[in-house]
Amino acid sequence: MRRLARLRESSGRWLSLQERIDTASELLALALESGDAEMAAQIAAEAPGLAAETEERELEAVLAGDYDDRGAVIAIHAGAGGADSQDWAQMLLRMFTRWAQARGYVANLLDASPGEEAGIKSATLEVAGAFAYGYAKAERGVHRLVRLSPFDAGHARHTSFALVEVLPESEGDVDVVIDPDDLTIDTFMASGAGGQHVQKNSTAVRITHSPSGLVVSCQNERSQLQNKETALRILRSRLMELELERQAEERARLKGEHVAAGWGNQIRSYVLHPYKMVKDHRTGAESANPDQVLDGALDPFIRAYLRASVTAEAG
Repeated sequence: MRRLARLRESSGRWLSLQERIDTASELLALALESGDAEMAAQIAAEAPGLAAETEERELEAVLAGDYDDRGAVIAIHAGAGGADSQDWAQMLLRMFTRWAQARGYVANLLDASPGEEAGIKSATLEVAGAFAYGYAKAERGVHRLVRLSPFDAGHARHTSFALVEVLPESEGDVDVVIDPDDLTIDTFMASGAGGQHVQKNSTAVRITHSPSGLVVSCQNERSQLQNKETALRILRSRLMELELERQAEERARLKGEHVAAGWGNQIRSYVLHPYKMVKDHRTGAESANPDQVLDGALDPFIRAYLRASVTAEAG
């Protein structure tokens, strides 16, 4: 039923766009025939918006993977580099949150581990909305930051790294089957901000899945039951990702080539000093305004990645 609802929603967007284009075309023909320059100018002003929406619908059409139309779970992990990398991880969390909100998605922080001096060691962000995973998967990989360190007394230039994982949102036990006997569930008191109930009770939950060795935790909800349900949802998503990787490796083995290895680990560099530039090393897409990108303007990079992926698959 969820799949059917998404398909109806997608077809509805296409039909609405078609109706807008047909209406604009008819009105423009009438304006030109009658010589009404003002009406023609008004209709022409709508063209960029129609073109942008058409591009959006075309990108959705190429998101044909099994999980592309689902929500996403974005996990961010600070790399080596101490406070600088942990601060960079927090900047990425803000960037993805802003990106999700700008697209009309609902972003919910599920779990975060604060750094010793600043930033975060890791965080898990849930992004709910149609095709959130299809778009966000373009951000999977290592993100590199070059800047003058605010944590260095000499204000020297530092390079920081953070790993971003993007998982499809699980929709229950349809995708993966989890044996309760394979789970070890621990509870502990939540860290960070919270009310008395959160601070004085063991509401946070950590789940260990024995067969895979995966460990997930959640401490953002007020009750232990809610945290457990959320942690199980993250676990299902991670198990789905392992299955996707296994299937991709099998396809690559049968084809005799590694489909995704060519992109490399470092997918994008954000340079704030000695010049300002954001460059995606997979597609060559660039921006001279890193502040705008770090404020969530990721769509140009995501579109470039999706186009390149379609071209690579076609080749």
